[in-house]
Amino acid sequence: MDPSIYNAFLLVAAVIISISFLMMTWRILVGPNSLDRVLGLDGFIAMLQCALATYICWTLDTTVANAMLVVALLGFIASVSVARFRKRDGA
Repeated sequence: MDPSIYNAFLLVAAVIISISFLMMTWRILVGPNSLDRVLGLDGFIAMLQCALATYICWTLDTTVANAMLVVALLGFIASVSVARFRKRDGA
């Protein structure tokens, strides 16, 4: 594949991920209740993994693969712990 086309596709992916980051940040800050904020944080973590994967594709440097694994595990643990210990907002 032509490198300029490859870089153009990665640029489009990076722009879409950046817009998604802004949307999830808005959801985390404005969410009407705590469950919406947790859902936004979970989406933020998933998009962080997508951003790291895009970085790997762009630079062909796989040293951040371990960071992707840590982010995935922390996101899973955070989601499970919130689901386990969450109380209603009004209670």
